[in-house]
Amino acid sequence: MSSSETSKYIVTELKMTDPDPEVEARYSAYAKRVLRIDDGLVDGAFHMETAWYLHAAPAGIQDKPHVHDSDEIIAFFGSDPSDPYELGGEVELWLDGERHLIDRSAMVFVPAGMKHCPLNITRLDRPIFHLIAVASGQYAKRV
Repeated sequence: MSSSETSKYIVTELKMTDPDPEVEARYSAYAKRVLRIDDGLVDGAFHMETAWYLHAAPAGIQDKPHVHDSDEIIAFFGSDPSDPYELGGEVELWLDGERHLIDRSAMVFVPAGMKHCPLNITRLDRPIFHLIAVASGQYAKRV
């Protein structure tokens, strides 16, 4: 990659700001992080991270309901190019106390202040690509 003035806006390696070794060890049991960006890595960027879910995780991804002061998008994408809407598994996601089972590729809008989670992978037949984007520079949550 070039070292031009605008190359500072391009992230091609996974870098974590203040990683928690315990969280990372638990996460790596079922997922492989790909890339993430926030204003700690790129000045002015909003928070976004991506991962491949590789194993079922019936408990522990996000086990406690929480809220953000900013809007969030949570997305899940199947990995079969011949049927990209088939998730290849099932994800359980709670929104404002309501349980949702997602088995199709999906993007979920979570308005600022909406309580959400737990988030669990209840079935995994093939890898699921996961993305979150929070409309602020850092991923900050309150219980």
